[in-house]
Amino acid sequence: MDFELTEELQMLKDMAYKFAKAEFPNLSHECDEGEKYTPEIRKKAAENGLVGAWIPEAYGGAGAGMLGNTLITEELSKVDMGIGLNIVAATFGSESIFQYGSEEHKQYYLPKVCSGEWVSAGAFTEPNAGTDVAGYKTRAVKDGDDYVINGNKMFITNGTVCDYMVTQCITNPDQKKHNSFSLIIIPADAKGVTRNKIHGKLGIRSSDTAEIALEDVRVPQANLVGKEGKGFYQLMHFFDTTRVMVSGQALGISEACLEASVKYVKERTCFGAPLGAYQMTQMKLTEMAIRIEALRGLVYKAAWLIDAGKPDYTLAAMAKFFGGQTAVFCANYAVELHGGYGYIDEYDVQKWYRDAKILELYEGTKEAEIMTIGRVLQA
Repeated sequence: MDFELTEELQMLKDMAYKFAKAEFPNLSHECDEGEKYTPEIRKKAAENGLVGAWIPEAYGGAGAGMLGNTLITEELSKVDMGIGLNIVAATFGSESIFQYGSEEHKQYYLPKVCSGEWVSAGAFTEPNAGTDVAGYKTRAVKDGDDYVINGNKMFITNGTVCDYMVTQCITNPDQKKHNSFSLIIIPADAKGVTRNKIHGKLGIRSSDTAEIALEDVRVPQANLVGKEGKGFYQLMHFFDTTRVMVSGQALGISEACLEASVKYVKERTCFGAPLGAYQMTQMKLTEMAIRIEALRGLVYKAAWLIDAGKPDYTLAAMAKFFGGQTAVFCANYAVELHGGYGYIDEYDVQKWYRDAKILELYEGTKEAEIMTIGRVLQA
């Protein structure tokens, strides 16, 4: 077994961190406070091959695979998880185009998102159905050569800034629930699409999140991704892979919490000694470090297996579950170790504390991951 990154992957990892350190800090507070999306940074990142890095070179990507993309995600998230998400999720939803779309779809959409020209979104979650993917209600009805689509989508990443949405719709209502869905590409500027930005999020406030209404939206049937009636299974495959990206976010923000905490406790004195000299402080730092190292093994292995053509989606679910748990744990300890200073925006740990919680919620709640893993264990 070889746990060393290749020279190319290590260079990619280093480059991503240097990019984040150069571009994020001056905007981080402003974007968090003002809920500002960062298109300029996304375009710069694309110029450096950081957008859609998992996409093969034939379609405009860097061809770095899932592990390369996960390393990028980790390093960007060390600096600002929200701004980093604007980069790594610029292709969000397009994973299904790559996995199931026609060659024409791949050639048309993927190079544009990799270049930074376009942004995609995955329009899946609905106001009354999140984890219950089979409970989605949006309908697509055939009319001539088109689909006419009606429904509502909620909590859509990139919702107001995207150029197109890969959308889960019911196309075959007479079939059993899991065979009734299809993925359809909807241009964001199509007539009947209404997009409203969601304000007041706890964390990742620079990432754009929206509610979307679809009212008699007409798109060609050629916009169908893959086969009709296979949308549920395609979406499950989508989440199986994007969970690895989310676990990379968790790894990065956890590492940032530990690094900031170590620096602070070495400088801060208490009762005449550095805060880091006390056993309770050392216990908290040690627990953070152990969890981070355990998470790294899960994340890197899950990503590597996908690249090796031997995906283990149960392991990906484990990485996602433990990632969210670790990020929240480390952020909580980071705030505690900073004391009162950890509660004010002079220090980044309060922001990381807010950002970390989403990692237990999106791309499958921790409860959903438990169900996924539990079913496999009992199979």
